[in-house]
Amino acid sequence: MAPNPMDLGGSTVLVTGASSGIGRETAVLLSSLNARVVLTGRNRERLEQTLSLLSGEGHRIEPFDLGRAEEIPKWFRSLAAAVGPFHGLVHCAGLQMTMPIRFVTHTGAEELLRTNVLSAIMLMRGFSQKDCHAAESSAVFLSSIAGLNGRPSTSVYAASKAALMGVAKSLAVELAPQRIRVNCVAPAFVRTEMLEGYRELVSKEQFEALERAHPLGFGTARDVANAVAFLLAETGRWITGSTLLVDGGYSAQ
Repeated sequence: MAPNPMDLGGSTVLVTGASSGIGRETAVLLSSLNARVVLTGRNRERLEQTLSLLSGEGHRIEPFDLGRAEEIPKWFRSLAAAVGPFHGLVHCAGLQMTMPIRFVTHTGAEELLRTNVLSAIMLMRGFSQKDCHAAESSAVFLSSIAGLNGRPSTSVYAASKAALMGVAKSLAVELAPQRIRVNCVAPAFVRTEMLEGYRELVSKEQFEALERAHPLGFGTARDVANAVAFLLAETGRWITGSTLLVDGGYSAQ
């Protein structure tokens, strides 16, 4: 029987934002593909809940606030010293801001950009350090269709997700000599806690219209996790600097 090209046996992968939503589902899927998963987020209790869902052994939680961006490289080095070099990094942590531009504040915008973009850059600084990554490794950023398709009241969030695509392209070229691949996955609206929060902000008619804008309907966290795993595994070995749209046809119209 031919080997499974998506098997991640022998790999160690760090998943940020692993306490809920797409981050949690990604961690669960990667464990089922035989990866050893390191879970990070701010809430230890929710990370413990994710840990209880994982298959296999050797997984661990490492609570950390990625808002402390300047500390990330040192923290990453300490992780690698404890668990060995990482084969994969999946950056799912992030904030969402749905707000008309006239209400956006400097403080709120700065916090979102620091969490969504600066943390990704500093994670990659940490990941690319000597002895922190395996000989062949892969990083995946969770971007968003918002970075490509405009919607009202999402300017700051869209800016952060578009920035991740630009970061991935530049780092893909810069880090190719180190055999580090860097890609993005850009989902449209997915059934998560974040989508439920959005439902509360709009009318029933607006929410139903949003679902109709997805020819295949809203996606699930597993749909996005499948794309992340594809890019991490041998199946993505010749892909770098790309953004994989996982949007149920949203951007095809």
